[in-house]
Amino acid sequence: MKNTLKILIITLITFGVYFILDETYFKTVRTWFFELTNQFGVSHIITYALSGIPILIGTVFISRGTSPFESLGLNKSLKTGLIVSIICTLPLLIGNSLVFDSNPKLSINTLLVTVIAAGFFEELFFRAFLFGQLFKHTRLGFIPSVFLGALFFGLIHLYQSDELTEIIIVFLVTFVGGILFAWVYAEWNYNLWVPIFIHMLMNLSWELFEVSDTAIGGMYSNIFRVISLGLVITVTLVYKRRKKMRLAITKSTIWLKKKSLLTN
Repeated sequence: MKNTLKILIITLITFGVYFILDETYFKTVRTWFFELTNQFGVSHIITYALSGIPILIGTVFISRGTSPFESLGLNKSLKTGLIVSIICTLPLLIGNSLVFDSNPKLSINTLLVTVIAAGFFEELFFRAFLFGQLFKHTRLGFIPSVFLGALFFGLIHLYQSDELTEIIIVFLVTFVGGILFAWVYAEWNYNLWVPIFIHMLMNLSWELFEVSDTAIGGMYSNIFRVISLGLVITVTLVYKRRKKMRLAITKSTIWLKKKSLLTN
């Protein structure tokens, strides 16, 4: 348990440093880069990347002997992530295209910020690091490993509304989404490209059409979203069964893992 405590402390401290710096300086740094580049979306991505330096440092300390690129799951098949995500998110894209009008306010900056940056960095920071390092390298099971990341993931989306009921719904939707993306990450052998592309394409389906200004959506958009999420789960389970691979999340890994189940 000493190693578990050590990794837990490193993870929480480095993520905490990232979060504080992000909350304090993100807008200032982004404005500075915008003045240099005159490109808001590009400035947003650069600032997001710089804000992840504490995450990178934490990963280096945790995964000694393994490159951070590999430890976070960025060395896995990009092609697999793209194919799986396209298959799973097609119902959301097709459904939204049939029900909603195209979004006249869509811009390159919107795509860079809400699709590319949000999909990539949120999965990198919250799933690969805050969840992944704990679940892979400690005896903590899925629920204690995923809880903090899903909680933060829900909290950072509360800006989408000022109305209490909507705030609660936004939190619940994104909290559950954080848990599902973590499950996907673990079950696809820590291939981070799978949740990254699913996240990106789901956001893209939301932005291409006039669906909603928040993560809540309406009746039709949520029907399409549930179908897509159901496909995510189904495709994952079918893939693992056909490959005769054991599930990563089971009764023996849900709360506290045995030493023999640790991923080195």
